[in-house]
Amino acid sequence: MNYKNLITRTLSGAGFVAVMLAGLLLDKYIFAVVMLFIMIVMMHEFFKMTMGDEYRFSRALAIFAGATLFALTFLYKGHIWNFPGRLVILAMIPIFIVMVNSLYVKDKTDFGKFANLYTAILYLAVPMTLMNFVAFTAGGKFSGHLLLCFFIIIWASDVGAYLFGMTLGQKFGKKLFPEISPKKSWIGFWGGFVMSVLVATALYYLGLFPQSYSLMNCIVLAVFMNISGVYGDLVESQWKRHYALKDSGNLIPGHGGMLDRFDSALFAVPVGVIYLMVHNILW
Repeated sequence: MNYKNLITRTLSGAGFVAVMLAGLLLDKYIFAVVMLFIMIVMMHEFFKMTMGDEYRFSRALAIFAGATLFALTFLYKGHIWNFPGRLVILAMIPIFIVMVNSLYVKDKTDFGKFANLYTAILYLAVPMTLMNFVAFTAGGKFSGHLLLCFFIIIWASDVGAYLFGMTLGQKFGKKLFPEISPKKSWIGFWGGFVMSVLVATALYYLGLFPQSYSLMNCIVLAVFMNISGVYGDLVESQWKRHYALKDSGNLIPGHGGMLDRFDSALFAVPVGVIYLMVHNILW
């Protein structure tokens, strides 16, 4: 065992969790800064992976468009300056600018790569923006406890899948998606599934979920988030495999890039929001 690497992973992981807790529990503006930073870094990593060093100005415009969508939604959900919800539609303007800008790019040799600009907005900026709906109550009060429950369920699923996959899945388990992620197994999937449900149950009894949530709501939420989180992980793995990359970046020592840490959340959080909104119990 490489103890130096283990120590590096542990320390960087602890630092990552500390930053996340600060963003979720301290203040709405810290929340906004942390989430915006994460989104911008992920978009940069995605563009670096899919576009290399090409079209830098267009990439910057796309990141600005994503940041605008998050910021306007934050102002609306946080009831900041009494910002009206109808003005969130203004986030479409920078997206249109990204499209119009493509007309003025002289070198269109790799014009197909421009599709990655729009993909990043949908794949990365929209899920990060939806976190505003979880972090603020209907009255505009900031409360990161529900979003913290989301992340704890996601992390528990990842830990359960890793532990069961490494101890049993590599020897006895059938592979989940061998052509995309050879190490993932069905035993690992079920380990993550069980762990997420158990953790959601514990969070319910600890009182971290809103009081209006039933135990069944919490368990079903964990089930949906676990399944969607696995797909989020596999989708990012497919991108990396296509571009022959092990990690999306190296920002977090021993863990890879920011996109590697949030791949599951990019699917799990929107699915969690959809489930709670359909049942009209988000807040």
